[in-house]
Amino acid sequence: MTNQTKHIAIIGAGLVGSLLSIYLSKRGYQVSVFERRGDIREKNSDVGRSINLALSTRGIRALEEVGLADETKKVSIPMHGRMMHDKNGNLTFQAYGKQGQYINSISRSGLNMALMDKAEENNVRFLFHQRCTQVNFDNTSVTFQTEGSDKFQTLTFDWVVGADGAFSAVRSAMQITDRFDYSQHYLEHGYKELHIPSDKSGAFVLEKNALHIWPRESFMMIALPNPDGSFTCTLFFPFEGEVSFAALSNDNQILSSFEKVFPDAFKHMPDLLEDFNTNPTSSLVTIKCFPWVCNKTFLIGDAAHGIVPFYGQGMNSGFEDCRILNQLLNEHHDDWMSVLPAFQKTRKKDSDAIAQLAIDNFIEMRDLVADPEFLLRKKIEAKLHELYPEKWIPLYSMVTFNENISYSQAYLTGQKQKKIMDSVMKKACIADQWQQLNFQEIVDQLS
Repeated sequence: MTNQTKHIAIIGAGLVGSLLSIYLSKRGYQVSVFERRGDIREKNSDVGRSINLALSTRGIRALEEVGLADETKKVSIPMHGRMMHDKNGNLTFQAYGKQGQYINSISRSGLNMALMDKAEENNVRFLFHQRCTQVNFDNTSVTFQTEGSDKFQTLTFDWVVGADGAFSAVRSAMQITDRFDYSQHYLEHGYKELHIPSDKSGAFVLEKNALHIWPRESFMMIALPNPDGSFTCTLFFPFEGEVSFAALSNDNQILSSFEKVFPDAFKHMPDLLEDFNTNPTSSLVTIKCFPWVCNKTFLIGDAAHGIVPFYGQGMNSGFEDCRILNQLLNEHHDDWMSVLPAFQKTRKKDSDAIAQLAIDNFIEMRDLVADPEFLLRKKIEAKLHELYPEKWIPLYSMVTFNENISYSQAYLTGQKQKKIMDSVMKKACIADQWQQLNFQEIVDQLS
């Protein structure tokens, strides 16, 4: 059979499913994408989460391969570093990397629509309001129910891909198969999307080219810029406790809490109460499973490895899944029976690594970024990178700006760096004498 005669079903028309459909259609496959929701490009459709995303090098490389990188950059905003806001409104800027390195703020729904349009240009067929109710792994068939009706249909394919997110129906079907490992871990924190509008002239009221963070030890708020001059804010807050979503039970408590804890943001949030009371409070979950492959059905993206958003790598890792899968198809000449075992073996260790890094980074963003010792530590690491750019690459740079270093490699190197830096920071009078350190000796410890 040639590629043209093979029919692949992708369950889920989100970011990863839409990108994968482009890759596979470009290889000549017949591709159909089934989506439970309606078409987000249509007016009055349920767009779902509008939370902004941080697009970085791994994701951009995949978009370059399908011809969407230039178009995407036109609607994204570069963020060159973190802008920290303390309780008094004082600002501290921390660059993400070297001069010219940045991540990109981009609309989830806008990017999703661009991917779907590109997919349709490549003859991908999208079918909406189709809920996956059953997967037969023996004959590679899927049963769909048309939303809002009692109409069911069962279709058979050559391959089926579960790209239907953290609460995947395809993965749920796999969970009742023999020897399938699955775990989910929820944080005690949830998140709620809020908004900072532009001023009356349409200008940004905060620094445009930064990711803004209000770190408050047990919780935090972040804000990402939008092309219209507004900021999409996300409050990461405990569900329960003295300071929590549960404790903010009326409008007065919401207003007084924000005015006290986020004073410089509060004055720019005229619709705070409406946003807080209307927008849902969502949970934060890490999902791991294995194997990702069952006969001719496999998982990809969040369906295989859901992670929390604190490293900005959820979308980027899903896009990298697609790129690596395509690369393996090239290497194995579209022999799927060789490709899929290699894919899950390669990506499983990397997805586990970025899942752990994302949780670690939550603690860093929430608790440490305003800590003087932490800032000194970062300053020393920056000096090491400046002196030995090929030998000492900061963990954030390895993950965010270097797609040639796998997540698992970055994690292991980061652990070595942490151990070395823990020792460095214990040196006497380090705050005053750090510039006299033997940097060559420090970097040699990585070998």
